[in-house]
Amino acid sequence: MDLNLRKAILANVADNNTEQLEATILDAIESGEEKMLPGLGVLFELIWQQSDESDKEEMLAALEKGVQQAQ
Repeated sequence: MDLNLRKAILANVADNNTEQLEATILDAIESGEEKMLPGLGVLFELIWQQSDESDKEEMLAALEKGVQQAQ
């Protein structure tokens, strides 16, 4: 991903509170627009970096389950 895109995404959400971040995530998912995927990726990167190992394991298990159900 282009570093400038990552910085732009982070700048767009820098002052958001929890409710605004949730709304951003839900909007991106519900819209189904592929142009929203880089933003979700940047947000996931932040979540991953702030998570401890048990949180990461939980996310990976949820991701595995979701991937299996999506097939």
